[in-house]
Amino acid sequence: MLEPPTTSTQEDPGEVGLVQWKDFHWPHSFTCDSGDTLPELTLRYETYGQLNSRRNNAILVCHALSGDHHCAGIHDLKDRKAGWWNNIIGPGKPLDTNRFFVICSNCLGGCQGSTGPASNNPETGRPYHLDFPLVTIGDMVRAQHLLLTEGLGIHELAAVIGGSMGGMQVLQWGIAFPGFVKKLLPLATTARQNAQAIAFNEVGRLAIMQDPAWNNGRYAEDEGPDVGLAVARMMAHITYLSDAGLQEKFGRDRVTTKKAARQLFDAEFEVESYLRYQGQSFINRFDANSYLYLTKALDRFDLYGAEERMEEQLQAVAAETLVVGFTSDWLFPTAQNRAIVHALLRCGKRASYAEVDMSLGHDSFLVHAPELYKLVTAFLKA
Repeated sequence: MLEPPTTSTQEDPGEVGLVQWKDFHWPHSFTCDSGDTLPELTLRYETYGQLNSRRNNAILVCHALSGDHHCAGIHDLKDRKAGWWNNIIGPGKPLDTNRFFVICSNCLGGCQGSTGPASNNPETGRPYHLDFPLVTIGDMVRAQHLLLTEGLGIHELAAVIGGSMGGMQVLQWGIAFPGFVKKLLPLATTARQNAQAIAFNEVGRLAIMQDPAWNNGRYAEDEGPDVGLAVARMMAHITYLSDAGLQEKFGRDRVTTKKAARQLFDAEFEVESYLRYQGQSFINRFDANSYLYLTKALDRFDLYGAEERMEEQLQAVAAETLVVGFTSDWLFPTAQNRAIVHALLRCGKRASYAEVDMSLGHDSFLVHAPELYKLVTAFLKA
């Protein structure tokens, strides 16, 4: 068993400072919900703060589709950006590292150090590619459970928190391991995606698979379907924003003429330039096959089931739950977030709903959001 690592040093008030990722390796077979088996698995993770002597102050952060394990601090003093949720994790922040031991792992099927389609299959010595099992949200959660219990010796969580795909994992934690978690904080999420969300994912997948460099998923490292992946990211990123947010940030502003001369269909408007930047930066850090697998896991997540009764699944939840929706989120609208709470209440569970009025769309949970900070802080103190 690995000893719980200390991976943060506080350099400035309110910051966790320098952090270092670690790998948890499970050398035994792991059977996925599909019935397929991985001979072994690795999860890359980071921790912030200290585990107390009772080992009961841990909070698990679950990342969204394009996220990873690096959610706070910096890896090097030269880093220009901190982790993706640095605004909420650290001393005196809502996930207060003076009080909590915060953990985040790159999910199973990912591409930032955890076992996924780009990983080598130890039985063949070659990358899995499309031989990788079709993982589910449930598989991700069970792998995280192994990390906590077998890797860190943690058998109780003060809370699990995450937004979007991370919120789905939070709900699955409450269902699969009800005695393990004290509080659930799913943000900007849904019990199942509607047809529109599935449609956007399918267009993104087709953009990747129609790229000749995809090669039926068997592309070499650094030779993947960059064009298709960039287009998929650009389109998905639009769904994470809102009309009002885009208008406020870009409007119809044009790219400054001080930049290099443009060809006929180069980016003319600032919003075009922004999306192209998002697509280009994404291909530098994400694997195309992982994108296919993770979006399919999103599509298949369904707490309603064949009987169209969410209560059948949520009856298992024992944790107190706070679901937070955002008014401008049109990918997972507020009604979908409220429906989770209504179902929990019908099951007699301790559940509440809060709605944050922001104009930035689905990604509102990732940006500076004082009202969200107050909600999280109060819920964790209660």
